[in-house]
Amino acid sequence: MADSAPFGRGRVRRLFGLDRSGPPPRQTQKGEPLNPWTLPNLVGFVRLAAIPLFLCMAFESGDGRSAAAAVVFWLVAAGDYLDGLLARVTGQYSRLGSILDPLVDRLTILAGAVVCWHFELLPRWALALLAIRELAMLFLAQYGLRHGVEIRVNWPGRISVFPIMGGIFFAMVFAGWVPAALLIVGLGFALVATVLYARSGVREVRLARELQDKRHND
Repeated sequence: MADSAPFGRGRVRRLFGLDRSGPPPRQTQKGEPLNPWTLPNLVGFVRLAAIPLFLCMAFESGDGRSAAAAVVFWLVAAGDYLDGLLARVTGQYSRLGSILDPLVDRLTILAGAVVCWHFELLPRWALALLAIRELAMLFLAQYGLRHGVEIRVNWPGRISVFPIMGGIFFAMVFAGWVPAALLIVGLGFALVATVLYARSGVREVRLARELQDKRHND
């Protein structure tokens, strides 16, 4: 009953991304037009353009601890939530957005990891694992696209974003154990998510091939 109101509890939960139980929007599915000129995609383009700016500011800092670079990193990271919120508020979903958003997330994390590695702001073994994980996710996404399989974000993957981004952000602000702890916690969730992504992707590819073989045999 509450969901029928314009701002009922269920609608508010969906608006703020807390309830993702429904099917993905039709506009984001394979075969739909890219539709690049939307407000959420504009946020994605700005986020993408800000990554080189972040890298320049961070490497010019001398020691990697730059308040200005950290703020730019935070804005790029926070843009991930903003573009999703704008898509839900305006209904401007797009196929390009569904591809662009996770790509920018991967590049943002990799950029932060490069800075933290160069200035030794975080444990390098954790940063190496993080970089391998992000590259693996790019490979899985490409593998899924080639085989017509959509890799949907799972809850461990969603949970991992905040501590990973937070660890990188705080490492550029102050020294101590907190940034490293956040990174390691986030990395743990991210690795679990990657295993689940891989299992789901392989299963869906296998099912798609079986269906294709069945159609050929018929």
